[in-house]
Amino acid sequence: MPSTGRPALLWMHGGGLIIGSASMADSVLRHIARRHGAVCASVEYRLAPQHPFPAPLEDCWDALVWLSRQPDVDPNRIAIGGESAGGGLAAALAILARERGEVQPCFQVLSYPMLDDRSSDRDDIAPSTLRLWGTTSNRLGWDSYLGGRRPEELSAWAVPGRCEDLTGLPSAWVGVGTNDLFHDEDLDYACRLREAGSDAELMVVEGAYHGFDLERWAPVAKAYRRAQIDALVTAWNR
Repeated sequence: MPSTGRPALLWMHGGGLIIGSASMADSVLRHIARRHGAVCASVEYRLAPQHPFPAPLEDCWDALVWLSRQPDVDPNRIAIGGESAGGGLAAALAILARERGEVQPCFQVLSYPMLDDRSSDRDDIAPSTLRLWGTTSNRLGWDSYLGGRRPEELSAWAVPGRCEDLTGLPSAWVGVGTNDLFHDEDLDYACRLREAGSDAELMVVEGAYHGFDLERWAPVAKAYRRAQIDALVTAWNR
């Protein structure tokens, strides 16, 4: 018999892995829940540097397992997503879920995700073109999360952008602006997902900076949010 459970979305907030809270996406998640009859949850994961990897990601995993066991949730229609650092955690969670096998998300919503610590060393971007998040902030976030350890010393899901094997991952929607520090790493990740056999829809917003959609009522932010939700609902209905 087909499942009678509802689709679900597990969201991870942004904040560079060092700040932020689960309530940041409250209004958007409530909108999705009401309009599409979905169960939406946001993770209050522990923050670095007090809680470096793997603590924040393990919190996200525990939340995913918990959500999959709710009686009104269809475990085959659980999407995961997040913005910025939360998008990076969502990508890492997809890899971790593939390895553990207990719960398999059906989709990834990756909004300008923080995927690769090596972007901290970029010197090809004028600082004046970046807003909210630049190389110095990125280095602080990653150093705090990794706890002074080198990525190659850790699990493949510590830094998703460094993960060599992206096979068997859920389809994804990836969005980023051209004036975002994460632009190149996000495009590369979307392309690598496709090469590994996953469907990956990519939305690049010309002239947009990191966190541009915080201006919720700007037309470009509305269009960006609509594209995310449309992709999510399409994945739920497959």
